[in-house]
Amino acid sequence: MASEKSSSTSKDSAQATSQTSSCIMRWITRFAVFGVIVAVFRYLDTIKDRWYVFEPKALHEVAQAAIAANPNDTAGMINHIVTNLTATYSPSQIRINTNAQEWVFNNAGGAMGAMYIIHASITEYLIIFGTPLGTEGHTGMHTADDYFNILVGEQWAFYPGALELERYPAGSVHHLPRGHVKQYKMHEGCFALEYARGWIPPMLPFGLADTMTSTLDFPTFYHTARITAREMIANLFIGKI
Repeated sequence: MASEKSSSTSKDSAQATSQTSSCIMRWITRFAVFGVIVAVFRYLDTIKDRWYVFEPKALHEVAQAAIAANPNDTAGMINHIVTNLTATYSPSQIRINTNAQEWVFNNAGGAMGAMYIIHASITEYLIIFGTPLGTEGHTGMHTADDYFNILVGEQWAFYPGALELERYPAGSVHHLPRGHVKQYKMHEGCFALEYARGWIPPMLPFGLADTMTSTLDFPTFYHTARITAREMIANLFIGKI
């Protein structure tokens, strides 16, 4: 009887040791996989510049030219920008969405406007964003640099602790570096050419979360996701990351 109890205790002890070892190995494996993923993304972050096609300075010049050629005509400015981009960049190099009727609402960070997605890929996006009514909110913290080229109207912004606002009139560009945040306000009739370069997919929840938690505008959610996915996939097919 004593021998049987001793044998059972030994088996239980061995089983417990085995389970502990197995648990430790699982955690070691998880940490190792996590470490590899972090290392890969850190490496990709150092080489992402090679996948950029647009240049902030060139886009600012295009925006200024659109303003000069189409004073007080927002639609004309947008057409000028899209025409310039399609003439400058080959379809085999980058996909440009030329359907200027494809507008969707966008609620993000407390601000509301409408946007037309000109380009969307893994490392860049280019949109027209604005509203004739005016809006304000939080910029969000993003994994990309953001360049807001004001076409019409005026944008204000400020960092926490700043006692004076930053003012961005038509023709200027508001650069929000990656990882920075501000409050911003777009006055009535303000529209901008917005360009982001960096990692775009992590920015998407910011642009879509308000639908799930506030507006419940699921048709807009669907069309935003559809257009963004369509453009990203189309760009991947031509080798644009």
